[in-house]
Amino acid sequence: MAAKTTSTSNPASDNPALAAIRDMQSAGFASTSTMGTAWLEAMSDLGSEVLSFVAERVKEDVKTQHQILHAKSLAQVQHIQAEFVQKAVDQYSAETGKLVELSKVAMAKMPATKIMPD
Repeated sequence: MAAKTTSTSNPASDNPALAAIRDMQSAGFASTSTMGTAWLEAMSDLGSEVLSFVAERVKEDVKTQHQILHAKSLAQVQHIQAEFVQKAVDQYSAETGKLVELSKVAMAKMPATKIMPD
């Protein structure tokens, strides 16, 4: 009966692709600890703004559906839909500006650190 041999090699060190992934993950996790609470608060503000916007848009969707269900003519439905689309375009444009500004604030709070090693 042949004796069993056990391998003590590390699969990640044997495989260059796995080693590269391990290195990228360790670099990514190391960088998050240097970001600081100010940056995390800025990201929280950004997330809060997005959620508020989505909630407002859902309200508009429900309101529009209600108006369409109570419309008396096709012309009324078309008018309701046109107002909905115009308001959506205006709100999305305004929200994009807000998100750009909040992103600038978040990036300004991020310390100048290397994300990826050389």
